[in-house]
Amino acid sequence: MRFGKKAVLASIATAAALALSACGGGTSGGSSSGGAVNGAGKTLNVFVGKNTTYPQQQQQWFTDTAAAFKKATGADLKFETFASGNDELTKIQTSAVSGQGPDIYSLGTTFTPTAVATGAFAQLGDDDWKALGGKDKFNQAALGISGPDQNKLYAVPFASRPFVMAYNKELLQAAGIDKPATTWTGLVEQAKKATDASKGQYGMAIAYKDNYDPWKYIWAMSEQSGNKLVDGKTANVNNDAVTKAYQTYFGWLTKDKVVDPASVGWTNSQALANFASGKAAFFLMTSTGSLNTLNGSAIKDKYDYALMPTQLGDSAPSGARPVASILSGDNMGIASYSKNKDLALAFLKMVTDKDQQLSYQKTFGDLPTNSDALSSLSSTPHMAAVTDAAAKSFATPFTGAWADIQLALVNVTVQSIPDLASGNVSDSALSQRLQAAQNSAQQSLNRAK
Repeated sequence: MRFGKKAVLASIATAAALALSACGGGTSGGSSSGGAVNGAGKTLNVFVGKNTTYPQQQQQWFTDTAAAFKKATGADLKFETFASGNDELTKIQTSAVSGQGPDIYSLGTTFTPTAVATGAFAQLGDDDWKALGGKDKFNQAALGISGPDQNKLYAVPFASRPFVMAYNKELLQAAGIDKPATTWTGLVEQAKKATDASKGQYGMAIAYKDNYDPWKYIWAMSEQSGNKLVDGKTANVNNDAVTKAYQTYFGWLTKDKVVDPASVGWTNSQALANFASGKAAFFLMTSTGSLNTLNGSAIKDKYDYALMPTQLGDSAPSGARPVASILSGDNMGIASYSKNKDLALAFLKMVTDKDQQLSYQKTFGDLPTNSDALSSLSSTPHMAAVTDAAAKSFATPFTGAWADIQLALVNVTVQSIPDLASGNVSDSALSQRLQAAQNSAQQSLNRAK
C-alpha cells in the first residue's frame, strides 16, 4: 500500500493529540479468551482498501466473509473501503477523536508504524494472540512489522507481497547461464552476457521512473552493506554504503549498459511489459501481481521467479543482513476505542486461518501470512521463490518517519532522471542529493513520536 508525504506529515503532527483521545475513548469490550463469541445483535465494522484490480471479486469476498462470520458469531459484518492513504488517515484521526468508527483497519506494512504512532490502535497481549490461534500460526517474518518489538505488537499480518525477480529461462540458456546469480555483482555479469543491444535485448528491465521501486533497491543494498538507514533516532542516508548503492543502481544503465536506455522513463508496469515481450533476461522488483500478465504473454512458458540477490559481492561485510525483500503486504489493527474487541479477534482469526488464506490467495494473488498455508504453496508453479522470499523478508524501520524517509530516497532518483537520460550521474550531483535526503530524513526522525 502506498502513501503520500502529506498524509505522513499530518499523522506525525497530530500523534500526541490523537494518542490522548484514543486512550480516553477506548474499551476492550470484554475478554480475549478465544472461546466462542456471541455477537447476536452486534455489527463489526471493517475498513479496507478498495481493490481496483479485482473489484467484483472483492465484493464477493465481502459477501462470503460476512456470511461465514454471521454463521460463526451471530454478528453482522460491514465493510467500508478507502481509496487512498489520505482517506484512511483522515478516518483514523476523526474516529480516534470522536471515539467511534471502524473496529478494524487494514494497514499497509510500511504505513503501520505511522498509524501506530497516532496511538489509535490497541496493543495485542498474550490472550489476544491466543484468541487468534497463537503467534506460531503466522509466518514469523510477517510479524516483523506488527510493532516496534516482539513484546509490543499492534497489528495482525493478513496478506504478504514479497518482492522477487522474474527471469527468462530461454534467454539465460542462450547466454550460457544455468541459474540466476545470488549476488548483485554476479547478476550484473549475467546481465552483460544476456545483453544484445543490436537486437533490442537487454539483461535487465528496470523502472527508473517508478514512484515506488527505487528506494527498495537502495534499502536492500544498504542493509546488505551492514548500514542501517535508521539507527534509533539517527538517519544514515549520506554515507559510502548508500552512495555505492545508488552508483550500482544507476550504473546498470550508465556504466554496465545492461538496461534499455528507454527505461529512464519507465514505470514498473512498463518494465513488466518489456520483460513480458521477451526483450529482457531479468525483471527485478516484482511480486505475484505480475503473474496474470506473464501467464498471458509471449513468454508464458519461458519464465520463472528467483530471489533477488541477497549479497553485494563474494563476501558479506560485518553487520550485513541477507535481505531478500522488504516485508510487504497488509496488516490489520483493532481500534483502541472499539467496544467489540472479542468480535474483532474472532474476525481476524477467521480470515487468517489456513483455508481462508488459501482461498484469498487463489482469488487475489497475495501470499498467505498463515505459515501452514504459505508452506503448502511452495510446490505450486512459480511460487517456490516467492514463498522463500516471504520467509526471508525483513521489516523496514518501525518509525512514524519512515514514509518521509522512503520518499527522500525516491527523490534522489527522481532528481537524477535528467542525468540518467544524458548518460551520467556525477559524484558531486549525487552527493548533494544525498545530503538533502539526509537532512529530510533526520528532520522527520526528530519530529516522529
